[in-house]
Amino acid sequence: MRRTALAATGLVFALALSACGGGSGSGSSSDVVKVPTDPSKVSGTITVLTNRTDQVQDGTLKRYAAEFNTIYPHVTVKFQGLTDYEGDVKIRMNSKNYGDVLSIPNSVPLKQYPTFFAPLGTAADLSKTYDFTDHATVGSLVYGIANIGTANGFVYNKAVWQQAGVTTWPTTPQQFLDDLKAIKAKTGATPYYTNYHDGWPLTNWGNALGSPSCDPAANDKLAGTKEPWAQGQDLNVVDSLLYDTVHDKLSEADPNTTNWENSKVLLGTGKIATMWLGSWAVVQMQDAAKKARKNPDSIGFMPFPAQKDGHFCSVVRPDYQYAVNIHSKNKDAARAWLDWYINKSGDAQAALSISSVKGSPLPADLKPFQDAGVRLIHLTNDRTALVDEIDKASEIGINDQDYPQHIVDVARGAAGGDKDSVFKDLDKKWSDAQGTVG
Repeated sequence: MRRTALAATGLVFALALSACGGGSGSGSSSDVVKVPTDPSKVSGTITVLTNRTDQVQDGTLKRYAAEFNTIYPHVTVKFQGLTDYEGDVKIRMNSKNYGDVLSIPNSVPLKQYPTFFAPLGTAADLSKTYDFTDHATVGSLVYGIANIGTANGFVYNKAVWQQAGVTTWPTTPQQFLDDLKAIKAKTGATPYYTNYHDGWPLTNWGNALGSPSCDPAANDKLAGTKEPWAQGQDLNVVDSLLYDTVHDKLSEADPNTTNWENSKVLLGTGKIATMWLGSWAVVQMQDAAKKARKNPDSIGFMPFPAQKDGHFCSVVRPDYQYAVNIHSKNKDAARAWLDWYINKSGDAQAALSISSVKGSPLPADLKPFQDAGVRLIHLTNDRTALVDEIDKASEIGINDQDYPQHIVDVARGAAGGDKDSVFKDLDKKWSDAQGTVG
């Protein structure tokens, strides 16, 4: 029933993509919302939608707004923190009421950006200042700017892994599974935590695409690959690891009871050992360890357990890209906040994340990656729009949470089938969809 409900929500949103939104579907340079040159002339109240509920609750965003107001005194910034960010915003986008500034949901196809978001500048100009602009470029215009880039890997409690006798990063999926089994046998910790219930953390598994093969074109190649889940393909390697982890009972006993905020405390205190997330999560786990009076230095970050030519590879992707609602009545104020937040707030540095602003140093939490020679690769974005079309036509939703949730369900016996049947079904849906996309 859960997958049916999610599929229905996706259908509603798909209809909205074609029928709603007041944009023309294509922008021009005359529509660009530029950074205001005179802050004293910018006024209005804006609402910022955010998935960072922790920053709403602990006052971080309120402090940022106060700092912002020293430059833009006539702008009032309000925040709405959404726990189910993807699901809630997807529904809101059936109307015009989806905030003034928002993080672009993963489920919005690139070609639809001009329908929902105001252009922020030309790719030629903005790419001089920011990384990842190609991920939000339609035509020659950029519709979203990331605050941070994030390397992908496993956030883990080093003390727990060491207690299990594991002191080096696993280099193969099987070695990773063996290490989790050692953790289960020798410690009281849950080896792996899916964060199944909140859902959105599971979408990060899709960000492993490109790591096993160390191939910057891994995503683009999906456009021409008939069976992306065939043996040896990146998606097979990645999704097999998720499936096998759950199937071998190396994850929490009841995925329906997981809780994202509590998972930080559980990992920080060593009650769970490992979670697949982005490098952005390291500082949150460290903070949780500090609050519990545990050693924050016990929180580590390791790459996906696969090597190419003797090297680990971690894909660096933009985190959520920030956009201005095309329907906003205070676009200048919205653009002012977006620009200040990315360039002046210091949020990327505080999060120990890779700033999207070119020339910024790598954060301290990635020093072990540098020391180990982990290759940080950026995926090419030449065929993203086509891949998005195929994905939509296939109804798989590579970037949606119900796809990895179904893998977890089958692996734990809550849904029919096995790993081979899941992959065969995914391959058929993908290849069939390729035949329907021009």
